[in-house]
Amino acid sequence: MNIKNTLTLASVVSVLFSATAIAAKETPKQKPNILLIAIDDLNDWIGCLGGHPQAKTPNMDRLAAQGVLFANAHCQSPVCNPSRASMMTSLYPETSGIYFLNPDLSASPVAVKNTLLPKRFQQEGYHVSAAGKLFHGGQNNKYFPNYAGGYGGFGPKPKKKISPFPGHPLWDWGVFPETDEQMPDHKIAAWGVQELQKKHDKPFLIATGFYRPHVPQFAPQKWFDMYPIDKVQLPKVMKDDLGDLSQYGINLTRMNHVAPTHEWVTKNDEWKPLVQSYLACVSFVDHQVGKVLDALEASPYKDNTYIILYTDHGFHLGEKERWAKRSLWEDSTRVPMIVVGPGLAKGKVCTKPVELLDIYPTLLEITGAKADSKLEGNSMLPLLKDPSVAWPHLARTSFGPKNVAIRSERYRYIHYSDGTEEFYDHSSDPHEWNNLIKKKSLAKEIQKHRAAMPTKYHAVLGKRSTGHKAYEASEAAAKSPK
Repeated sequence: MNIKNTLTLASVVSVLFSATAIAAKETPKQKPNILLIAIDDLNDWIGCLGGHPQAKTPNMDRLAAQGVLFANAHCQSPVCNPSRASMMTSLYPETSGIYFLNPDLSASPVAVKNTLLPKRFQQEGYHVSAAGKLFHGGQNNKYFPNYAGGYGGFGPKPKKKISPFPGHPLWDWGVFPETDEQMPDHKIAAWGVQELQKKHDKPFLIATGFYRPHVPQFAPQKWFDMYPIDKVQLPKVMKDDLGDLSQYGINLTRMNHVAPTHEWVTKNDEWKPLVQSYLACVSFVDHQVGKVLDALEASPYKDNTYIILYTDHGFHLGEKERWAKRSLWEDSTRVPMIVVGPGLAKGKVCTKPVELLDIYPTLLEITGAKADSKLEGNSMLPLLKDPSVAWPHLARTSFGPKNVAIRSERYRYIHYSDGTEEFYDHSSDPHEWNNLIKKKSLAKEIQKHRAAMPTKYHAVLGKRSTGHKAYEASEAAAKSPK
């Protein structure tokens, strides 16, 4: 081979190598997948959070061991509709005007300007699908592409109530139905498994929204057998816990609510049955979560999928002498949140205050999508890489205008519409039994939390839901002559 041919061959090889390098550089990186696992009305009664010493949740516990468990995560409203609306828009209720069980997102002139989380990822080229409860009510089919249905929602229901409570039809508890296969959550998990077994040519966002442990607290017998009634432990409470609270704060969590009163529960000896049924439902839904996690683990997508498990708000089971949600205390605002995925810390617990509305901007950043300045949440990616990193943000929850809780890493501050306040030090009082608002040595800390209050409040949208009625009754009582 002469020198000229050698140079020509070398040039060709060089060009080929350069072209390959450029092509490799220009080939877009495979976008990561997203698996959302939403659970309805789940408080911290899961093993890894230690909210109840008897809670058996092996699947959520193993998920926490694989990623970051946020032990100080909070909802933006202790009610299904506004909490879910806030997460999907990354807007506070004070911004959108959606404070209670209605209206639909489309009724908010502010919310309609935001691209909802499912729509945004569809625009990013994702195949988006869902089943169960992600939004509240009929909004799932409206706002989730490829929505597979609710599979029976809160059903099935017995012909007659199992419990002796005469009130709202959803407030029922006990052993029902006979098999897991009759439960909507079983069907939703099966749908999730099927979705993960499919061949996906595009990155996916799959969302499974489980209904339990929301009332009615029904589950088959085997789940109740895990918690024998004579061995069930009640949550820790303090006698006369309401003695250092304002009348407004008491009214807001009791007037016109549909849950049984604590007086009714104790008088009718239903505290243990209610705790048992809640724990049974928690273990039942944990099993459904496990099936979805197993399907992902067995799929080719396991190494390129981010998992976010969360719940819409907490739940009282006798703490503060109340039941259900709709309060600004820890039991109602705190939510389990676990995030797992490639490049994130593993087996870590984060105690920094984060919010459900942080999920949307976090997903944008970890998937490489462009940030959206209209979102009010903050990306949690720094915490997902190092849970101990400096975090200047606080968590905020509201139940109607000017009824706001601010949560820092150590403290909870509550401000009510009538100007009354509460302040709790979680380092010494995790149950929030002692209101320290008048403690002079904490004045500077209290003022820091006051400064995090919203300065503007959108007018209340919607009408006549339980939350509307409780808020309006509390406002009326506060304005009536003493």
